[in-house]
Parts: sequence; structure tokens; C-alpha cells
Amino acid sequence: MSSYTTALLFHVLGATVWTGGHLVLALGVLPGALKERSPVAVQAFEVRFERVGIPALLIQVFTGLYLATTLAPPSTWLELDNPATRAIVIKLGLLAATVALAAHARLRVIPHLTAQNLGTLAWHVVAVTIISVAFVVIGVGYRVGLLS
Repeated sequence: MSSYTTALLFHVLGATVWTGGHLVLALGVLPGALKERSPVAVQAFEVRFERVGIPALLIQVFTGLYLATTLAPPSTWLELDNPATRAIVIKLGLLAATVALAAHARLRVIPHLTAQNLGTLAWHVVAVTIISVAFVVIGVGYRVGLLS
């Protein structure tokens, strides 16, 4: 198996964990927590998910950068007339948004999480979930030629 294929496999596995975990949180855990106005279930999920979710995200970042450099040299990444570089730029933008939301949630929201500000965390969860699905859509879209 080539290094590109191996990196792509790990990239997809990381995306499966990251996106799947956020879908479970957003669609399975969060609605009940909001209904009960209790952050306990969300906090419990976050603690367990971080052990696999953060490594999965890091794997995606490193493999994604490797895959991107094999598709196009970084000096060409801003040439948006190319489907590969267009996908790279979009994914880098999505990554920046993910990091910003995650940092804000980790540093500002989660340490002070209560029933009163659970809605703030819910918006973060929904936003990161939408972004993670967008990562998948852009990746698959590039692979099947939808970004040409």
C-alpha cells in the first residue's frame, strides 16, 4: 500500500471518528440535555469523546496536510481555479473555524458550563457538527469530481 493510500485511509478513519462523534453528540446526547436543562450528559460525553476525538482530529490534520501537499505544492494553494487547491482552501477554512470554535468552547464555555449557558454550548456543538459534515462533503465532492 502506498504512503498516499495509507494516509488517505487514516484520514477517512479520523473523519469517521470525529464526524460520527459529533453527530452522536448533536443528535443523540444534546437534545436530551437541553430538554432536561442539565449539562451532565454533555460533560460526560465530552470527557469520553475527547480521548478518541482529539487524536482523530490530529490524525486528520496531519494526514490532510500530507495529502494536500501531494495534490498541489503549498505555493499553489491559493490558485482557486484548480479543483484540488479549491478543496484544500475550503478545508483549511473549515479547520480554522473548527479550531476557533473548539478553543472558545474549551476555554470559555465548558469550564463554566451550567444549565443557564447550556444553549451556548449547544450552538458550538451544532456548528462544529455542521463543519465536520462539510469536511466530509468537500472531501468526497473533490474525489468524485463535484468541485471541478
